[in-house]
Amino acid sequence: MATFFLIIIYLAFISLGLPDSMLGSAWPVMRLDFGAPVDRAGALSIIVVSGTIISSLLGDKVLKRFGTGPVTFVSVAVTALALLGYTYAPSILWLAVLALPLGLGAGAIDVGLNNYVSTHYKAHHMSWLHCFWGVGAMLGPVIMSGYISAGESWRSAFLTVSLIQFGLVALLFCTLPLWKRTEAGAAAASASEESTGPEGAPAKSQGVLRIKGVKLAMVTFLFYSGVEATLGLWGSSFLVNVKELSAATAAGWVSLYYGGITAGRFIAGFITFKLSNRTLIRIGLLITLIGAVTLALPLPAVFSLIGFILIGLGCAPIFPSLLHETPARFGKENSQKIIGYQMAFAYTGGAILPPLLGWIAGRTTFMILPLAMLGFTVIMLLSSERINQLMDKRNHKEAV
Repeated sequence: MATFFLIIIYLAFISLGLPDSMLGSAWPVMRLDFGAPVDRAGALSIIVVSGTIISSLLGDKVLKRFGTGPVTFVSVAVTALALLGYTYAPSILWLAVLALPLGLGAGAIDVGLNNYVSTHYKAHHMSWLHCFWGVGAMLGPVIMSGYISAGESWRSAFLTVSLIQFGLVALLFCTLPLWKRTEAGAAAASASEESTGPEGAPAKSQGVLRIKGVKLAMVTFLFYSGVEATLGLWGSSFLVNVKELSAATAAGWVSLYYGGITAGRFIAGFITFKLSNRTLIRIGLLITLIGAVTLALPLPAVFSLIGFILIGLGCAPIFPSLLHETPARFGKENSQKIIGYQMAFAYTGGAILPPLLGWIAGRTTFMILPLAMLGFTVIMLLSSERINQLMDKRNHKEAV
């Protein structure tokens, strides 16, 4: 039963990944149908992510009120309906209207499932959880590329993904009783445990921002999302405008970027048996830097594909490792609240940084994309290492 429940959680994360990569892959074709400028995708991305930020910040209260299972069910249903709306949207205005529920459907489920896995499962389960997000994110461009290559409309791809989402909705509805039983058992087990928070952490969750390192963790999440979302949204445009590839080929290459994230998280799940989260984060940041440098160099187009895959592989362990460290760093009693804040900052990075880059690139050149990847990764590295110093200092103080 526990294995079946974990499979349901993994499938729910596929539903989170599917819509994330659709807009960026389809945009070179979509914008021609609507007569929209290239940077208009940034505005749509802002609306999607704004909805996700709202639901992430409210996630703690909503999850405590209704439970993870019902929230997951409703969230996937809202996402499926929004994607169905994209299929028939007659204008950019309608895409903007539908973008808000598309974002709202993601935030609360993200907070709930990440907190549940980080507090009840091992590090490899967290890596594999986000591996399944990568499966969804990789399938989105693959489906889009397939339809475009066959000469069909991008709308057919959105319809296909919507139908997949509705299938997951049906499965989640059938498993609602399982969620209730499992959550009741988890709540009883949690109530019998003593707090494992770090020394000096506030006893109540409303004081979590006073815990040392929390704000730096939020900065790390902000720029991580800056890397992942920016390359996902503008990768196709970079390949079409700078490397002069076709839209279908560009969408296929972006799918390999998400494939790098997916494969990396699957492999990282096994590596967690040997390496700590801290080490995996450092390795991931180094690989991401190498990938960004590869993109920035004036090399043949095939090296851009290598750069995309390297950045995907580098991103793979960073996000799940950061999330899994949250209870250990800041206390289990604070983790759901802090994960909500971290997710909100991650989505804020996705809301602000990709549109900003698109606005600048639309007035200059998409060659700034690799430079942005470099800058974002360096900021992540500095923030992460500063948190490590604070944690080492705290652990030394507790040992003494």
